[in-house]
Amino acid sequence: MKIIIYFAIFLFKIIEDALATLRLIVVSNGKKKLGAILQFVVTLIWIILTGTVLMGIQKDIFKAVSFAFGALVGSYFGSYLEEKIALGTNVFIVEINFKKMINVINDLKKENFKIFKIKSGNDENIILMILGARKKANKIVSIIKANDKNAFILSEKVKVAK
Repeated sequence: MKIIIYFAIFLFKIIEDALATLRLIVVSNGKKKLGAILQFVVTLIWIILTGTVLMGIQKDIFKAVSFAFGALVGSYFGSYLEEKIALGTNVFIVEINFKKMINVINDLKKENFKIFKIKSGNDENIILMILGARKKANKIVSIIKANDKNAFILSEKVKVAK
């Protein structure tokens, strides 16, 4: 019977930590109401779970161990989910060879990415700014690298002003 309690503690701690990670993501992307709802669920799970773990903890340390392992796995799982969901927008700042720029721009436009050209200091290279969903980051980089293996690419998460 105790093994079921340990497993439940472990499982609910994973769920709590994964939801807490998701809450941070949705709030940082401006979704305040969803963030508040997730915080309510996280807090409810935490209160019930912590109460369960603390009852009789001196006699049963494995509750605390189950809680800690759940936190470890939940933290990892939350990070994994964040990568897969990839909410938000990135801006890519790319230094690319001027002669290869046209192909890159054409390939990116086919995928509906927003592109801005900035004149660079020398005549061989040009700076491009590309705006795209975080989910499409690998696609953007692969298009650029397919056309210019030596392109220098910086990427940063941005919030588009409305």
